[in-house]
Amino acid sequence: MKLFRTSLLYLVLLALSFSVSAQEVLPRNLTKTEEGLVSSFKFRSNRMTDPPAGPVRTMAEWEEIEYLVITWEPNFENILSQIVAAAVQECKVIITTHNETSVANFLTGNGVSLANVTFMDENWDSIWIRDYGAQTIYSDDVGERALIDWIYNRPRPNDDVMPSAHASLVGMPIYITDSGTNDLVNTGGNFMCDGMGTAFASNLILNENAAGNPYGVSPKTEEEIDDIMNAYMGLDRYIKMQTLPYDVIHHIDMHMKLLDEETLLVSQYPAGVADGPQIEANIEYVLNNFMSPFGTPYKVEWIPAPPSTSGAYPDTGGSYRTYTNSVFVNRTILVPTYRPEVDTPALAQYQELLPGYNVVGIDVDNPGENIIALLGAIHCITNAIGVEDPLWIVHQPIAEANVSSTVTVDAMIKHNSGISTASVFWREAGTTTYTEVPMSFVSDDNWTADLTMPSVAGEVEYYIAAEANSGKTMTRPIVAPEGYWTIQVGSLSIEDWAEQQLQGPYPNPTRGAVHFNLNQIPGPIKVRIHNLLGQQLYETTLDQGNGQLDLNLNADWRGTLLVTFEGDFGKIHRKVIKL
Repeated sequence: MKLFRTSLLYLVLLALSFSVSAQEVLPRNLTKTEEGLVSSFKFRSNRMTDPPAGPVRTMAEWEEIEYLVITWEPNFENILSQIVAAAVQECKVIITTHNETSVANFLTGNGVSLANVTFMDENWDSIWIRDYGAQTIYSDDVGERALIDWIYNRPRPNDDVMPSAHASLVGMPIYITDSGTNDLVNTGGNFMCDGMGTAFASNLILNENAAGNPYGVSPKTEEEIDDIMNAYMGLDRYIKMQTLPYDVIHHIDMHMKLLDEETLLVSQYPAGVADGPQIEANIEYVLNNFMSPFGTPYKVEWIPAPPSTSGAYPDTGGSYRTYTNSVFVNRTILVPTYRPEVDTPALAQYQELLPGYNVVGIDVDNPGENIIALLGAIHCITNAIGVEDPLWIVHQPIAEANVSSTVTVDAMIKHNSGISTASVFWREAGTTTYTEVPMSFVSDDNWTADLTMPSVAGEVEYYIAAEANSGKTMTRPIVAPEGYWTIQVGSLSIEDWAEQQLQGPYPNPTRGAVHFNLNQIPGPIKVRIHNLLGQQLYETTLDQGNGQLDLNLNADWRGTLLVTFEGDFGKIHRKVIKL
């Protein structure tokens, strides 16, 4: 009898969920009706799978994707059609809808080609596919592709199983964390990954999986959550920040965007306004405690968050308008917009930060389709599935160099078939023709090339291109040759020059050894390692620089380690996170 009552209650809740979906457009946050469902809703569905058997890597949002996935909510058909129009030029698009003919007619009527569109007829509850969608992982960095699905923190049963429908449609494995001790409540809007084992989130991930949570999942410590994310997603570092007072849903995609492995685009409010103080405190926490995966400080780019036409911000009744809720779709980036007077400088800033990208603004704040009033924008209503065979290129851009100097360009390049060739293409700013310099294979997927800088001050533009043994090609930046990195060429002090030459540590964080590239820095160089208490753990002297330095870290060392390089150039400090 008890089992019958439990099943009956679940069917009633399920029917009520369908009824809510049919009667109103569900916002990104919980409705009042849904708030009453949470305590009784069955969030755990016993669909749990064991984690992947071997090491995996979660892709970064700027990596190459094969599919953009959306749920077609008819109340926002103009916004969605603009997304599809831009995306079909870059990848395939999966649209979930029960009304394929109607949606197809609307798209073609607006000049959108259906050549790259696949329709999926599945039940759904809401448009917020970023939050209930899955994340793409790869075995051994670039191997088998799979999806990771968490427990969705809304009583919306159709949304929660959407990742399984995507996996079935595409024909790929899916790993699910919704039962057993690995049961984990999480949402995609509160997750941002750099593709190198580091992810960012708000403390919502801790709060929703703590003791006394309303989802029925087993209580977990932060360490236990980190272990789950490491097992399923290959994360070595899961950076969490304080939730914001005026962000109702506490998802970081409303105020922060990773543009690459070391650059954070962050929403900025006027002094003392809305979430500005807490956002600034969070970024200061990140800068003071974490380094980029290249072992250097994160770069922070601030982009103003616009108020309403009356000047209202979230603390005075305004919607949560930001420009960080954008989405990469290969060579295009889709950015939420509001009105021309505030959008123009924001889109120009995107274009400056991401040269070569097709920056597309989409209005999310118009009276007919005001989706921002429902607490979300473009990133929230899109999700991506990575390509089946990624050609992965990682390189830390070189910012400065001395005139007439030799600059070493290093990159990690990887494909499941192996790499056939790699090259650096460079030119002086103002010229149109690139010069190709072949890269040489070093070891462990690392490639290198030397560039000789011009004899006069100026700028050098460059990019990296590679071809796999399978014939697949890729550039980094992905938009090259139209987009590129820029080296400022001038006269640097010896300290600044050495700072630019020293690259590493790789990997960071690490469980064992770390590597530094000393490039053209001559010896002798004294190398010391200290812990945060100032205790010296290691010291050595290199008679010669000019190459790679490998440091095997003691198994007993834990936490943040400070590595100091001292020579005729002065001192250079690097932080290493020892796991």
